[in-house]
Amino acid sequence: MVSSRRSFSRFLAVGAGLTVVTACTPETPAAVSPSSASPAASSSPAVTASATPTPEPATAPPAPPEPAPSPSAALPRQFSLTDPSSPWLIVNKHRPLVPATYVPADLVVPAVAMTVSGEAALLNSTTAAAVEAMFAAAARDGVAMVLASGYRSYDTQVATYNGYVAARGQADADTASARPGYSEHQTGWAFDIADGGGVCGFQPCFADQPAAVWAKANGHRFGFVVRYPWMFHPITGYYYEPWHLRYIGVEAATDMANRGIFTLEEYFGVEAAPGYP
Repeated sequence: MVSSRRSFSRFLAVGAGLTVVTACTPETPAAVSPSSASPAASSSPAVTASATPTPEPATAPPAPPEPAPSPSAALPRQFSLTDPSSPWLIVNKHRPLVPATYVPADLVVPAVAMTVSGEAALLNSTTAAAVEAMFAAAARDGVAMVLASGYRSYDTQVATYNGYVAARGQADADTASARPGYSEHQTGWAFDIADGGGVCGFQPCFADQPAAVWAKANGHRFGFVVRYPWMFHPITGYYYEPWHLRYIGVEAATDMANRGIFTLEEYFGVEAAPGYP
């Protein structure tokens, strides 16, 4: 994920004339409380017949809007948005991991093709099982998918982020790398894929490769979403990463796909996180 943002920044710089249309964060209208008070009629003899009652408005104020239920409310199972061991955990530039040095207790190496070793080959056990099922299904459809980056520890993220800061300054580093304690890779729920042919790895053109196309269309069947979709960086805080998949469970991922919701922030009703507070 880290190196990918640098590549995408170069892509935007080179693409002169490309107009970026940002996604709009849905606004919740303020509740309007219609007045329930009505003029009181007096029976006092001191009040003459010429007294004029307060006129009612020609059009009644709108009723307070009904709160829109979260799409996840209909699901049979509910999970925490803050517990790092929860598949619904939301990690973004406004929502760091707690604790910042969190390490999943059940990291394993999935039995899939990969281009990495060491900690980068690890995922939590739930994600690993789903990855194995998804890669096998893709293979049956003639699509070769490869694990290109999995778990990333807090210490690794410290070194990676500090390297960007030293080379480019903090402001620019924040557009290319997650700060330590803010990376989905640290949770074990997220990983990056590559195409079996090695084409366009961590580059914008990866979106057109078979592995990316297949994952975008079928990932929800195995519990995965493309975490940073095209043109939603004002909400997610990151530019399009067709290689970065995130496990949230089959029920929630399928619900998102069926409802046409693209970001976890919108789906779970948390604020957009385009930058650090």
